[in-house]
Amino acid sequence: MALSDADVQKQIKHMMAFIEQEANEKAEEIDAKAEEEFNIEKGRLVQTQRLKIMEYYEKKEKQIEQQKKIQMSNLMNQARLKVLKARDDMISEMLNEARERLATIAKDPARYPALMDGLLLQGFFQLLEPKVTIRCRKQDVQMVQASIQRSIPAFKEAVKINLEVRIDQDNYLSPDISGGVELYNARGNIKVANTLESRLDLMAQQYGSDSFTGVRPFVVPAMAGIEHMSPEQIGNSSTTCATEAPAMI
Repeated sequence: MALSDADVQKQIKHMMAFIEQEANEKAEEIDAKAEEEFNIEKGRLVQTQRLKIMEYYEKKEKQIEQQKKIQMSNLMNQARLKVLKARDDMISEMLNEARERLATIAKDPARYPALMDGLLLQGFFQLLEPKVTIRCRKQDVQMVQASIQRSIPAFKEAVKINLEVRIDQDNYLSPDISGGVELYNARGNIKVANTLESRLDLMAQQYGSDSFTGVRPFVVPAMAGIEHMSPEQIGNSSTTCATEAPAMI
């Protein structure tokens, strides 16, 4: 039985409605999938950029921290250098003052002989030799001779060694030095420098060493109080300078 035009139109409309519905559903499905993929990609991009931003600021933070450490280190070094310079200036000033005062020591008849006793004894104990040659300034010969006579008994009493001492009157110390003596063993290859200048130089080295951490009143420390020390104390003193010396002329 043939369909009427109305039935045909009805079926066509029904088919069109079905197709349209299918198309709408497909479109919605595509939109939903596209939205999902968009959100996924957006989330990935956001996370990637977030990580990049975090990495960037972490790097910046480390750079700033490193710069702060470098600046702090530079400031500390500058401060340390200023402290060292101030210390060196102070030590230099004290040593210059002490050098100016050295010349007055040998002119003090009450102090210089006692100091010479200590310098000689200290040299004897440093050498521990049975024969010792002494060099001094020409103007000090008489005083050194008297000091030798006072010092030998104290040395013998302390170490039980006989001691023969002579003054080298062919080679005097320079009259330009402030005083003190140099002591040599019999062969002349070991010297104990106990001039006032050498003692001050030794103390200057001690004051300038890294182990020096404080400032004390300065009174020619290498020699301060030596005239009042016992022979045992003088023998134990570590401030005497003993060196290998060229053979004596």
